[in-house]
Amino acid sequence: MTRRTLVAVLGGSAALLLVVVVGCVGAAIRAVDNDPGDTPECRERVRAEEAKVRTNRWAPPEQLPDLGDYLEIHWQVRSLSGEPCGRAPGPVDWAYQGVVRLRLADARTLAQRYGFAPYASAEPDQAPLTSPADAWPALAPYLPAAPRWRHSRAYDEATPSIRWRTAFLDVEHRTLFFRLQDH
Repeated sequence: MTRRTLVAVLGGSAALLLVVVVGCVGAAIRAVDNDPGDTPECRERVRAEEAKVRTNRWAPPEQLPDLGDYLEIHWQVRSLSGEPCGRAPGPVDWAYQGVVRLRLADARTLAQRYGFAPYASAEPDQAPLTSPADAWPALAPYLPAAPRWRHSRAYDEATPSIRWRTAFLDVEHRTLFFRLQDH
């Protein structure tokens, strides 16, 4: 076999290998784009679940420590990233927001135990990333009309802190607003 023939055979083989690899990658992309799990019905179900205001007790309760035997809770969940309807690999991050109506004694105990202090949103370096002003519209009716919010980093960072947590407490209205986020 001559050198020219060998170069031609190797060049042709490399080109064929490139076509096969590009074809496989293209097929994989088309398979993800035409994901049978990502249907209009699935997306509609996810939207309906995200719009729902739930009132069942928070489980597991240790994610929102020391709330006592609270009177009521209203909460929602939303997907932040990832595709809940897709089959593509990768996690889906979820955010939860809720409003808890506490017993007065439990609200006072919570404020003392974790050092909840008046919330001053004008301190950007100390302020959490979210506040009650960021409450989702369906939860807004459960917030006090004229709140006196307090915030506690100690509560936000209390163990167990499986999820990123931010909470605001209005002792006078016995209300806790929270946001949890999966990482």
